[in-house]
Amino acid sequence: MKRRVVGIVGDVKQGDLKDVINPTIYEYTRDQPWRDLTIVIRSSVPPLSLVPQVTRAVHALDPDQPIQDMETMTAVQDETLTSQRFSATLLGLFAVLALALAAVGIYSVLSYIVRGRSREIGIRTALGAQAADVLRLIVREGMTPALAGIVVGTVGAVIAAGLFDTLVFGVSAADPLTLIVVGATLALVALLACLLPARRAARVDPLTVLRS
Repeated sequence: MKRRVVGIVGDVKQGDLKDVINPTIYEYTRDQPWRDLTIVIRSSVPPLSLVPQVTRAVHALDPDQPIQDMETMTAVQDETLTSQRFSATLLGLFAVLALALAAVGIYSVLSYIVRGRSREIGIRTALGAQAADVLRLIVREGMTPALAGIVVGTVGAVIAAGLFDTLVFGVSAADPLTLIVVGATLALVALLACLLPARRAARVDPLTVLRS
């Protein structure tokens, strides 16, 4: 049976934003009854201001045709995204909490380890090590496991990103900018956790450390 093509439309997700876009053909036939029909109108004026004109136009074609559920596309999208927005907000709160706990944990562990090496730092200083040499040593030894953990965590986040694809639209769950910001934040926390205690320990009089 031949069909005449009267137009081509863009991709449309019919039911849900999570749906996969498939090739679709819209057909019109007089023999197929319709229980309901949706009309979409694009306008440069406030959409709800067109309600009277649209109602009159439809009733001019069929006075007995009922009209209901007239709403803007923004309202339709808000209704569709309610659950996703709630899930994304909840997930975001947990992510911020996890980032804060990770930062506190990294800082606490590294600063505790560095403070525990105060005697070693004092001895190195007494034997002629410069403060810059001590700082480089502490930063290198402290940042190595921290950076390794950040790399492993980033890889794990990318692998697990597929589980959260249904919660975001328009961006990837493995958003590069987010991964970079989180990794940089944790690296900065680790650097401060190494530098601050090491600087305090390097300023201590080596004789005081040796006598203790």
